[in-house]
Amino acid sequence: MLKVLLVNDTPRHLGRLRDALTAAGCLVVGEADNAFILADQVAQLAPDVIIVDTESPSRDTLEQVCVLSQSAPHPIVMFTDDGGNSSIRAAIQAGVTAYVVEGLAEARILPILQVAQARFEEEQRLRAQVSAAEARLAERKTIERAKGILMKSRGFSEAEAYNVLRSKAMQTNCKLAEVAQRIIDMADLLG
Repeated sequence: MLKVLLVNDTPRHLGRLRDALTAAGCLVVGEADNAFILADQVAQLAPDVIIVDTESPSRDTLEQVCVLSQSAPHPIVMFTDDGGNSSIRAAIQAGVTAYVVEGLAEARILPILQVAQARFEEEQRLRAQVSAAEARLAERKTIERAKGILMKSRGFSEAEAYNVLRSKAMQTNCKLAEVAQRIIDMADLLG
């Protein structure tokens, strides 16, 4: 059963949305009447999906969505009446997974939530891949810099410098990048 947290950022009553979610087999674990308590509600209630109902996303709401997206990412669906391009872009940049304009048809709610979850999971997978690639690139740059230091200070060829790094990493049971960073730190210390 899909656990949903509702955030009401509009003077409208959420009864129709809550009823539609219940009819779709979702469990509404909480309702917040403003986005300022969003992070606390997410921490306490552990929803699978967050739904923000708003006439037009306010700056405050988007800020809270952005903070949540950075600290505790979740799929966030925004139902709104505002179809303006700048509002859509601001919401997506803040971390909204699905932005639905004038689309509260009960039969569509569950598929919208499922698409939001799938899109969120794919986005998280891609972010993890990018992060891993960036880490590998940073390690590679560190190793290259350490090889350069060894080549310059000891007169080693590139292959010899790499072999020295590799041997030291095996002797100390450390990652190659850690040994390379130590060499860089020592070179910086010695000037």
